[in-house]
Amino acid sequence: MFDNLTRRLSGVFAKMRGKGRLSEDDVNEMLREVRVALLEADVNFAVAKEFISRVKAQAIGEELFSSLNADQTIIKIVKDELVEMLGGDTAKMNWGSTPPTIILMCGLQGSGKTTTTAKLAKWFLDQGKKPMLAACDIQRPAAVKQLEVLGEQVGAAVFTKMDGTKPPRIAKEALERCKYLMNDVLIVDTAGRTTIDDALMDELEQIYKAVNPHESFLVLDATTGQEAVNVAEAFHKRVNVTGAIFTKLDGDTRGGAVLSVRQATGVPVRFTGIGEQVEALDIFHPDRMAQRILGMGDVLGLIEKVEKAFDAEDAAAMEKSFGNGAMDFNMMLQSFKMMKKMGSMKNIMKLIPGMSSMIPEEALEKVDDKQINRTEAIILSMTFKERGNPDIINGSRRKRIATGSGTSVEEVNHLIKQMYEMRRGMKQMSKMQSRYDKLKRRR
Repeated sequence: MFDNLTRRLSGVFAKMRGKGRLSEDDVNEMLREVRVALLEADVNFAVAKEFISRVKAQAIGEELFSSLNADQTIIKIVKDELVEMLGGDTAKMNWGSTPPTIILMCGLQGSGKTTTTAKLAKWFLDQGKKPMLAACDIQRPAAVKQLEVLGEQVGAAVFTKMDGTKPPRIAKEALERCKYLMNDVLIVDTAGRTTIDDALMDELEQIYKAVNPHESFLVLDATTGQEAVNVAEAFHKRVNVTGAIFTKLDGDTRGGAVLSVRQATGVPVRFTGIGEQVEALDIFHPDRMAQRILGMGDVLGLIEKVEKAFDAEDAAAMEKSFGNGAMDFNMMLQSFKMMKKMGSMKNIMKLIPGMSSMIPEEALEKVDDKQINRTEAIILSMTFKERGNPDIINGSRRKRIATGSGTSVEEVNHLIKQMYEMRRGMKQMSKMQSRYDKLKRRR
């Protein structure tokens, strides 16, 4: 997401370096390239035009801010306007004055609405809430079963009725049940269609009136580009959409719809989904997204992912073992599981400030999580005893491990060699730390 836009903008700003003051010609030339970069990223034409106009008004004749250079000045202006385009402050959840808080989910078929409903339930559970899901998508029989399976997976109750009851009535009965069981959040999953039609909108309006939701989230497929903006406009005309959730941001998308939807429709982006895992749902922070677009990374986002993925006790135990140089394959397997909770390695690297400029595009694209999967397969083909004591893995065992994991003996040998090198490195670091602590105590 936004990779091409980030690279284009970085190239534009690099040309500004070395200039002591921004002339009108400098700004015009820069803005022409920024406009092209935005349009190539599939940003709505009217939105791009307005954005350029606002940046130009601020940039012409702008004095340098204290010790900032011209390129840093223009980056600050562009960043501030990007934040404004994306919605300004992070939108807060509109909680009901009395439980339950009611969330209405809507969107077209294939946008990932049902999966996102389960992801949102998982997010509420992580906030200490007790959500219930209402299966009101009876147009697609598999949708009810899908929601039941996902609800069980995340640990949320699912209210269903397959006796011919109409969706508005199902939603109302789900609300009554939710109150009875004292659940504090009700998430209503509604039907989608391949295209917007009157039947879809009429049913959605009836469900809306039946439960009077505190939030109405529209799930949009980021890969559909500007069509996502058109869908948002159509839904917003019929029901009060309070926020958009963009899915498939890890797919082949240029990200322009994410930049356009709030400015074009007034509907703010509230969450983003990257990946199929139920944990793969993030709150949308306009300031952090602007920083990522400009290649500044997202340190706070990275910290949050680390805190979410790493259990404090497990991390402390691993740190102690690392300090003793007691690395084994069980620990390596545990660390892989923790890393996977954070998302793909490529996306994690993009959160690190300056990484996009430090690592060439070709190298970043070659970062492949499949290699971790292959390494995991090798470790899982070992016995528990072999994982804890790599020294016993002789030639015949290596051959068996390679066969069991669908890899080669050379790959198994390489992994075992890496393990020994990691052990040596950790022991050396432990000795250096020990010497440092002794010197510190003497002083």
